[in-house]
Amino acid sequence: MNRPGLVITCEHGGNHIPAAYRQYFQGQDAVLQSHRGFDAGALIMAEDLAKSFGAPLVSATVSRLLVDLNRSEHNRTLHAIAIRHLPFAERQHILARYYQPYRSQAEDTIRRTLAVHGSVVHLSSHSFTPVLDGQVRHADIGLLYDPRRPGERALCSHWKAVLSRMAPQLIVRRNYPYAGRGDGLTSHLRRHLGPEAYLGIELEINQKHVVATGIDWPALRRLIITSLGEALLESTAPDSPLPPAP
Repeated sequence: MNRPGLVITCEHGGNHIPAAYRQYFQGQDAVLQSHRGFDAGALIMAEDLAKSFGAPLVSATVSRLLVDLNRSEHNRTLHAIAIRHLPFAERQHILARYYQPYRSQAEDTIRRTLAVHGSVVHLSSHSFTPVLDGQVRHADIGLLYDPRRPGERALCSHWKAVLSRMAPQLIVRRNYPYAGRGDGLTSHLRRHLGPEAYLGIELEINQKHVVATGIDWPALRRLIITSLGEALLESTAPDSPLPPAP
């Protein structure tokens, strides 16, 4: 089996609000700095992954509150409420300026990589807040995928096993804290690319590790990179068995 190509994306890399729209976010600095504004740590993780594997990176730093690049255009959470109430033409302008170019660049990069390698692993870098609506999220790392697609299931099974072997103190969960089949860029691409050609995985890192209260953040990034390399080798090896379920 040929080694698949790898593409890294980061949809929620920053909390930038362009000048033309800052009036709609006055007094919301705390929100912009929170998990609602962006995924803390996701961009540097994506940059490290791309550099380590020599993989193309597609990333954006516009805040998800202006437009969420990881949602489909029909999703009601595509914009924050203030933007959602703007005239249709203005919302279309936001899509044309920020959303559509990003989605096109990501898909074009993935298709070009697929044409070269015959298959592609698309890894989308994200992070999640440790507590949401008063509920503690019990995971350090989440690996999101579509369980109906054998390649994605196999890669995440191997990756989880490698992480557990290398860092048994970490809680690594599959399809947590979100379901891998939810609305997002990977789900969109699955509708256009077959399961043998395209593997779409979302990496979710608990944001407690990005700040001082977490484990050594640079060391965690190195661990994720090393473990992914091993998992890619294991999951593409001929007749590679799945690791036993935990």
